Amino acid sequence: MTAWNLTYETYKPQDQGLREALCTLGNGYFATRGASAQVSAGDIHYPGTYLAGGYNRLTTVIAGKEIENEDLVNMPNWLYLKFRFTDGQWFSPETATIRSYCQDLDMKNGVLIHIVVFEDEQERRIRMEEHRIVHMGDRHTAAIRVLLTSENQTGSLEVESAIDGTVRNQGVKRYRDLNSQHLEILESESTQNEPVFLKVQTVQSELRVAMAARTRIIKKGRPLDLQAELINDNGYVGKRYTVDISQGETIQVEKIVLVYTSRDIAISECGLAVRTRILHAPEFDDLLASHKLVWKQFWRRSDMKMTDRRKKRQSLRPEMVVRLYTFHLLQTVSKQTIDLDVGVPARGWHGEAYRGHIFWDELYIYPFITLQYPEITRSLLLYRYRRLDMARAAAREAGYKGAMFPWQSSSSGREESQTMHLNPESGRWLPDNSHFQKHVNAAIAFNIWKYFESTGDIQFMCEYGAEVLFEIARFWASIATYNKDLDRYEILKVMGPDEYHDAYPDAEAPGLDNNAYTNVMATWVLTRALNALDILPRDRVEELCETLGITESEIELWWDISRKMRVIFHDDNIISQFEHYDQLKELDWDKYRKKYPNIQRMDRILETEGDSANNYKVTKQADVLMLFYLFSAPELKTLFKQLNYPFEYETIPKNIDYYVRRTSYGSSLSWVVHSWVLARLDRKRSWKFFLKALQSDIDDIQGGTTQEGIHLGAMAGSINLIQEAYMGIKTRGDFLWVNPELPEVLEKLRMQVRHRGSTLAFETTQDMCKITLLCSPKNTFKFGFNDNMYELAVGATRKFHI
Repeated sequence: MTAWNLTYETYKPQDQGLREALCTLGNGYFATRGASAQVSAGDIHYPGTYLAGGYNRLTTVIAGKEIENEDLVNMPNWLYLKFRFTDGQWFSPETATIRSYCQDLDMKNGVLIHIVVFEDEQERRIRMEEHRIVHMGDRHTAAIRVLLTSENQTGSLEVESAIDGTVRNQGVKRYRDLNSQHLEILESESTQNEPVFLKVQTVQSELRVAMAARTRIIKKGRPLDLQAELINDNGYVGKRYTVDISQGETIQVEKIVLVYTSRDIAISECGLAVRTRILHAPEFDDLLASHKLVWKQFWRRSDMKMTDRRKKRQSLRPEMVVRLYTFHLLQTVSKQTIDLDVGVPARGWHGEAYRGHIFWDELYIYPFITLQYPEITRSLLLYRYRRLDMARAAAREAGYKGAMFPWQSSSSGREESQTMHLNPESGRWLPDNSHFQKHVNAAIAFNIWKYFESTGDIQFMCEYGAEVLFEIARFWASIATYNKDLDRYEILKVMGPDEYHDAYPDAEAPGLDNNAYTNVMATWVLTRALNALDILPRDRVEELCETLGITESEIELWWDISRKMRVIFHDDNIISQFEHYDQLKELDWDKYRKKYPNIQRMDRILETEGDSANNYKVTKQADVLMLFYLFSAPELKTLFKQLNYPFEYETIPKNIDYYVRRTSYGSSLSWVVHSWVLARLDRKRSWKFFLKALQSDIDDIQGGTTQEGIHLGAMAGSINLIQEAYMGIKTRGDFLWVNPELPEVLEKLRMQVRHRGSTLAFETTQDMCKITLLCSPKNTFKFGFNDNMYELAVGATRKFHI
């Protein structure tokens, strides 16, 4: 193991799904899972390719009901590169004997490497060495180079290079009974003198995708002029070459692939674009060099260097996993994403879990991206702005004002959450009430405001951000109801982030009252909307108020709610997750830990036993503790004081202890949040939770979910935990604040961030923090360290004792 490589040195069929997800290559425009180029989709392997925002709707009849789903579509498989001796079996991990095996993800250079020695039924051995890229600088390009060495045989080798358009969506087992034929073939072509060509279309959204592949075979340093057997079989299009090979000899196969869609800019038509460009595409070595350069530039800005005090081999693992998660984040939302109309999928573009939908996970993702690549965050926020009218329509339909964004979003911005979901433990289909999680609206407003604080991008706020913020504030004001007896506003019939609780015990209808997280976040949103009215230029405020019909009486209502929202407490200042939470039963944790090997999904376990999580004080993931994750103690104290509730520092550790003990960790986000909230209270325990967060995907601790798609929120949250919790870098108001406190196991931590056009380098040890201003548009930069303000000139360094 190195700190730059994820390496597997044995072939394990049961682990291939996980490895293929973790070895996915992408560039923010499309991504391809790390499957072997010699395999087809099945129970072991799944070579999926996904376009950012490439969705399609299909309807399935289940139990007499029509169920419509919009899925991220598995696009044609461009990987196919097979080989065999002319009278033998195809060499594949599934059909041949594997004599040695190595799969290596080189994160530093963005290259996936497979080195395998295959042996066929006649004991003939071929050594294959494959290098694969999805070009980080040219969104349309991918390439494979394969070196084939005959170890013990002289003969004729057949090499087949193809694009397979017959693929379906089969990557998630529980979805396999649903309609999955998303593609129809429009054109396919295989000729001797031209690259192979395929054009498909999604059957409902009519997204056209064109691919072309140029293959050449090189022997002794020169390309061979070979006649190919042409293949064009109902969407499977390719060429098969025959080449002589001697024992000990190596041939090289290069495959360059281009991908275009009907949504691309600066083209006439996707088929014409891909046919034209493939003829002039660079060779593999040139593509590899330019690809490596882009990754070098990414890592120069985004790498986090962690020095472990233990100085042992295993101490490299946290640094390696942090790089792995950074790698996947940058492949999902890169600079290639900027002019695409896409959001941030909870599971990346790495698989078909959650159907590629966008949830609230961007709340965990944007903080790191904003302090590294604010231009990417800006483009992603526009995804929400463009769907504002759909959110307005949803609010009106539900009887509210303003904008109500969906819990699950994909192409149009309508609510994509299911009405039913399957419990795989019991095999029963159950009502899905997750769309009651209205707090996604607060997350969107939070992301907009934090982007504005970090960048000072007043133009974005004037043209886009403020309008979304005001409409979300309107929604919260309209969903809040006034309790005259308490002189308080309440929010009824919702769900919090916990997700285990969607109704009261034995209730006939779903929904909970006064979820603390939801109510406090609504208060925060209304407060920020009032702030925006004061901060933005007066003429733009007047225009927005005229356009949106915002009146003085409505602004007064916002102010009143932001001072009188109800928050419920129980048992010595414990913030109640929701009203009557304290009346729920305690769960017998010891009983279930003895009975089940994994109790992360207690909701499924209880439902299987004929019980319900609604009856117990059991939490899937952080809910109340999200408040301590998003806000500092002074910020929370200000909010609670504004609501006329007491809030002392002792409230924080009491609540953390209370809810951590009642969490089953059914979500990978839990480890991130709990590590964060403990970062200042218990550094050792925080580090343990952090290591658990790092395990979540690389070790697939949720029992098989990562193979369906990574958990991007947990990945990004883990990275940002280092940046904001351990390095202590936070944006508050107009300034960047720094307050580092490393876990005891770390000797040194180094990174860079950007704030309002300035780039700073940080190096922190247990007792010292060194800050250098690398560049700034104003030649100086003001920042806060602990409670004091300082100023740096470009090129200057300041050291602080901790």
